[in-house]
Amino acid sequence: MLVRQILTGGDRNYAYVVADEESRLALIIDPSYAPERVFEFITRNKLKVYYVLNTHRHHDHSNGNETMLQLSGVEALAFGDADPRTDKRIEQGAVFPMGSLNIHILHTPGHTEDSICILVNNAVFTGDTLFVGKVGGTGYGEDARQEYDSIHEKLMTLPDETRIFPGHNVGVQPSSTVANERETNPFLQQPDFESFVELKRNWLEYKRKHGIA
Repeated sequence: MLVRQILTGGDRNYAYVVADEESRLALIIDPSYAPERVFEFITRNKLKVYYVLNTHRHHDHSNGNETMLQLSGVEALAFGDADPRTDKRIEQGAVFPMGSLNIHILHTPGHTEDSICILVNNAVFTGDTLFVGKVGGTGYGEDARQEYDSIHEKLMTLPDETRIFPGHNVGVQPSSTVANERETNPFLQQPDFESFVELKRNWLEYKRKHGIA
């Protein structure tokens, strides 16, 4: 499996290309701001776009959809949409084959109601649900509760070695693993939901005290 992380612009947004090296079929995730650059990588490596997925519909993750459709002929899908090939919906537990790979959909509401994480082999693409050393933005009510549950019940139950690829380059490094986030991410070290929310409320002060950028 080939994974290419592409810094596209905006608020340090990442796009991703995930390809099956046997069939040369490729999944593009969040082709925002620089879809032409993403498609140039596809062309240079003789890949064929098979799926385009958005981790959520916020403009900074989906603004490249129309251009990518023009370039590749493949329409971007997000949570709740139906795959035109199979009529299968993008929803929790859905699996989409791509050559020798399987694309697994994890519905992870919190940052938005339609947030998904995308699991392919030992890599999970977390959008704005989980960053390296941080978590996605929410309020302090039900959306925070949803995010807390999504992270603990769906992401932290993946194997320790699962690689984490976030939607923005806002952490201490471009990618991580489940084990590393469990051990080092201050939000994941909180003993309960109330402490998780308290850290959200006081994150700027926490960063100042601990020298976090």
